[in-house]
Amino acid sequence: MVNNIKIIKGNIIFTPSFGQLKISENSFIVVVGKKVKGIYDRDGLPAEYQSISVIDYGDALIIPGFVDLHSHAPQFVNRGLGLDVELLPWLERYTFPAEAKYKEITYAEAVYKQVVRELWKWGTTRVVLFGTIHKEATAKLMELLAIGGLGGYVGKVNMDRNSPPILIETTQQSLADTEEFIKNTIDKYELVKPIITPRFALSCTPELMRGIGKLAKKYNLPVQSHLSENTDEVAVVKKLHPECPNYASVYDKFGLFGQQPTIMAHCIYNDDVEIELMARNKVYVAHCPYSNINLSSGVASIRKLIEKGVAVGLGSDISGGHEVSMAKVLAMAVQVSKLKWLETGKQEGFLTIAEGLYLATKGGGSFFGKVGSFEEGYEFDALVIDDVCSEDSDPSQYSVEERLSRFIYIGDDKNIITRYVAGNKNEQPQF
Repeated sequence: MVNNIKIIKGNIIFTPSFGQLKISENSFIVVVGKKVKGIYDRDGLPAEYQSISVIDYGDALIIPGFVDLHSHAPQFVNRGLGLDVELLPWLERYTFPAEAKYKEITYAEAVYKQVVRELWKWGTTRVVLFGTIHKEATAKLMELLAIGGLGGYVGKVNMDRNSPPILIETTQQSLADTEEFIKNTIDKYELVKPIITPRFALSCTPELMRGIGKLAKKYNLPVQSHLSENTDEVAVVKKLHPECPNYASVYDKFGLFGQQPTIMAHCIYNDDVEIELMARNKVYVAHCPYSNINLSSGVASIRKLIEKGVAVGLGSDISGGHEVSMAKVLAMAVQVSKLKWLETGKQEGFLTIAEGLYLATKGGGSFFGKVGSFEEGYEFDALVIDDVCSEDSDPSQYSVEERLSRFIYIGDDKNIITRYVAGNKNEQPQF
């Protein structure tokens, strides 16, 4: 490495646009500082780089790091539990009691260390996380994510109604704690930042949503929440806000729907008016296929959203979803899209692997800026995939594209031999 320049060699794969799979076999990617300078073959490598030693990964695959746009860190301990019930009873029986435990900082730290280790293990390089209502525990989550060398947004959750006594705030306390959390963390880490996090419209009063909307604007912070995940949820929100024409307009009313960069998880039951508003306000959708199936919520119309101009990424949604691996989430997104294809009489086309990879990398990564691709000027987040390490794998019989598909469907964490985040090699967290 000279003057903070890295030259990395392998089979380079990325998706510059939705559905476009770009493959550069046995090529070199030049990284200057934290950003990609370009991709070259040996004959095309500029003269100024010819004398720099190469980090040669041989026949390995090199893909952008995975981006998880929606996960609940405190629910990590609940993976696989309660998945025979729908969303609202699942929250009451499993999620809320689990999240109440994060009042104890020692407990929170122990779980959050596991969360960061698992994110690293499965190749997630950027993540957007819900914490709990507890500002100290959520600040600890941010600290551990930063120590682990990962990038992300982390939110202290707001909820002042329709919640159990052990997990409810007063409106003023919620606002005060949120502002304190913001002040203490906004400039603390380079790659980890706070995000405004109303749990959902059902659990936040108009006064609270109005207040956190003002905080988002005051501190120029992004927003995350849930939208139209479950039919019962949609019905309750309609009763709570009869003045609003639809669920999306509730958030929009309070400055929480694209006035600042916004992620809404799920978005299964949005009508055309809402979708138009989402596209106009540049609201991101975090598509969470495992969770939507596990909690019997439904199958989102992802291709329709994209065709209408809505930005979409993927989310693990731990613990409604049970898989931390974004490769598995990607595969499930493709699989459930085939159910939607059948449901619509083959009118709404299903997703391809190339389209799924885009959603899992550049689609979600764009929420962070120039992240999730190997185009010039993008931050170099990458996974080096050795798909030769299993006995039944002979990559010589497959194309690079086929090898990518095999990794996504049948690979595991052992195939990921190296990780990079913002140009730096990311070693396993030592805690």
